[in-house]
Amino acid sequence: MAEITAKLVNELRAKTGQGMMECKKMLTEAKGDIDKAVELFRKKGVKSSVTARATSEGVVWGQISADGTVGALVSVNCNTDFTAKSEPVRQLAQQAADVLLRNPQADAAKDAAVALSVTDVAQKTGENVHVGKCAAFTNPQGKIACYLYSITGKIGVLMNFTGQPSAELIQDLGGHIAFAKPVALNRDGVPADVVAKERDFAVEQAKATGKPQQIAEKIAEGKLNAFFKEQTLVDQDFFNPGKFKGSIAQYLKEAKITLNEYVRIEVGQ
Repeated sequence: MAEITAKLVNELRAKTGQGMMECKKMLTEAKGDIDKAVELFRKKGVKSSVTARATSEGVVWGQISADGTVGALVSVNCNTDFTAKSEPVRQLAQQAADVLLRNPQADAAKDAAVALSVTDVAQKTGENVHVGKCAAFTNPQGKIACYLYSITGKIGVLMNFTGQPSAELIQDLGGHIAFAKPVALNRDGVPADVVAKERDFAVEQAKATGKPQQIAEKIAEGKLNAFFKEQTLVDQDFFNPGKFKGSIAQYLKEAKITLNEYVRIEVGQ
């Protein structure tokens, strides 16, 4: 019979949402076979594995170091909005973010202490809980900032700046990224095959109206510019023309700030 280790017990707890002693007892009965232990739980009324339930709810949490040079953005996924708003899930998100603040290159989901906390939260809530998408930036010469959509707690944006952006700029730009959903920071960030496909579509559409190849290609360039204006952040118009009329590139230039990179995380995406 396989040894009933703490790791094996915790794995069964994460799969079933059952208590530690119940899992240890079931593993003993199943002679250390975790799949058999799950089956035994099902025979006793545990209808399905916790990990089989869809995790369409959750929370996005961001943290920035005291000096503003390191930042982390973490999502924690679960089954219900009620659990997403609970203190255990919030604490789990903070713990995972702390791991990334200490080491931006770490895999927060695989951190031993975080993994143990995931099991504990799953057991307490009876839901499928796991650490989802994560990101971390570091910039010793600049500033890392975070925007969180506080109304739902399900959208966050992490930004890496050169310069010292104001709190107002961070809020405005983060909100713009959150809701405009650009696919890339600039045109270089759009995959070349995507650009080529858009150009080909535009050329063929123009040729279908009787335009010669040379004219069709000029029309295609115009349509590509419109495509970039919709898809890339710096080409997009600032969301509030009453405050600033122009592109994001112009907005940042006027503020004498450079946005080096960003990441947007939303629960369910």
